[in-house]
Amino acid sequence: MAERVVEREGVRLSVQQAGEGVPVVLLHGLTATHRYVVMGSKALERSGHRVISYDARGHGRSTPAPDRGAYGYEQLGADLVAVLDALGIERAVLAGASMGAHTLLWLALRSPERAAGLVVITPGYDPAGNEDAERLARWDALADGFELGGVEGFLAAYGRPEVPEPWQGTVVKVIRQRLSEHEHPSAVADALRVVPRSRPFGELGELAGISLAAVVVASRDEADPGHPQVLGEAYAAAIPGARLIAEEPGQSPLAWQGSRLSKVIAGVAAQAESG
Repeated sequence: MAERVVEREGVRLSVQQAGEGVPVVLLHGLTATHRYVVMGSKALERSGHRVISYDARGHGRSTPAPDRGAYGYEQLGADLVAVLDALGIERAVLAGASMGAHTLLWLALRSPERAAGLVVITPGYDPAGNEDAERLARWDALADGFELGGVEGFLAAYGRPEVPEPWQGTVVKVIRQRLSEHEHPSAVADALRVVPRSRPFGELGELAGISLAAVVVASRDEADPGHPQVLGEAYAAAIPGARLIAEEPGQSPLAWQGSRLSKVIAGVAAQAESG
């Protein structure tokens, strides 16, 4: 895997590339890094895809924004465009989880010619509840916990995971792993305050303007209550022709299964290539 840096307005984005073929760009979620979309799976590059992933501004090895408030979707979307431009990619299949899903939709609505297909994984942006004070207070508490107390401070603010007992240990383990990979923890704390207040688009009805091959990957609420299944269903209903998929009841979320998720992404790439 080759690494390079893409610079935009004072931010140095750490970008990874592997494989050759149809370009696929992977976009991670808030507090994650580029590793946490297909969870380290190499299936895409082994099946004829040029896979690009990068750490969002302030995350992983990417540097913080010069302005502590510059973590909204306008900036995240412009970073995605900068990565495509720097790598000479006119169109790519875009696959993103949560914050990454919202970022790719930001681009698909504003510059649809840059997207060949979309894989929208566990969307969490609900236009109707974006300003909810209790919701925003929780994000602020997580930001304060991480900024003042590191990983343990974040976990203290997070509390006991609201998932079935067999998955609680996995959730805590993944949180620890994700948060330990950031070179600039205070920047992640800034993003925790800004991203939940940002809007990638106004209303779900705007997604009706998308005319691309698309799949929405939802998770069942018992495993991932932070990304409600009903919201994933609403996204799939709003995007014309989008296919909705989710794991079977009792299974771990499809979004946690990198090899299976890679097959979904490859399917969208094949659909985009054929037509």
